[in-house]
Amino acid sequence: MAVAFFKRISDFSSLVKISHTVFSMPFAIIGFFLAIQHTGNSFELKTFIMILLCVLFARNAAMSFNRIADRSFDKKNPRTRDRDIPSGKIKLKYAYFFLVANIILFFITTYLLNFLCFILSPIALIIVLGYSLTKRFTFLSHFFLGLSLSMAPIGAYLAVTAQFNIIPLLYSLFVFLWVSGFDIIYALNDVQFDREQGLHSLPARLGIKNALIISVILHLISLFVIIIAGMLNCNHLYFWIGTAIFAFFLFYQHYIVRHHDLSRLNRAFFTMNGLSGIVFLCFYVLDFYFPV
Repeated sequence: MAVAFFKRISDFSSLVKISHTVFSMPFAIIGFFLAIQHTGNSFELKTFIMILLCVLFARNAAMSFNRIADRSFDKKNPRTRDRDIPSGKIKLKYAYFFLVANIILFFITTYLLNFLCFILSPIALIIVLGYSLTKRFTFLSHFFLGLSLSMAPIGAYLAVTAQFNIIPLLYSLFVFLWVSGFDIIYALNDVQFDREQGLHSLPARLGIKNALIISVILHLISLFVIIIAGMLNCNHLYFWIGTAIFAFFLFYQHYIVRHHDLSRLNRAFFTMNGLSGIVFLCFYVLDFYFPV
């Protein structure tokens, strides 16, 4: 029975790609540290854990809804037909159960944080779930994904302070631009399939070369935003080292992904972007505790 239980946990982890939380979780943690810096509060483990759980439950709900909503397309796509639902690894009813459970847990954790987070939680949930439907009607779907992940920094900040501030909003703008840019790169995987199925994306609409140009522009603007945020927040040396490394990862992924050579696309999407968020977080925390 224990083996079956852990296998089921592993299956659901595969369903929602738990490893992909590296795209939003680091910036939720940054939002938390921003909040305790601005309020002068000490590190509170309970609040920190609740923020992590909020991000986890929201993302689990979003990804499970995505897999449910896209199951018919995933079954037709050679790249995705082995995913858990189309392959039969996870039954549809269990995916629905997992979705509802994570929605309920998300609402509970926001309520335990503060009333403002609880009031705003339905809006956040509509955004993170709604992204999965956007490819059906707009080629701007990448920006909806960027919007859904961009809530992590400001959401964590609100969880501590219950008030808005320009600095976490700039971090949210940064995440919006960064995620939108790399999702455009990821969409290069399915240009032909999207066109055949009537699905929408920037690469399918504008072509691979033009889509990559837009991705570069978004990432350049995102670097400008994070520099402004660091200057307004009076960050120190470690922050700027982390920013420089992040910029290197951004430029490197555009160097290895060319419109005529997509062989290293997954490496750019998963490795470069996942690693850049974790590295930036590490240097941000160093800057917080050891300002030099």
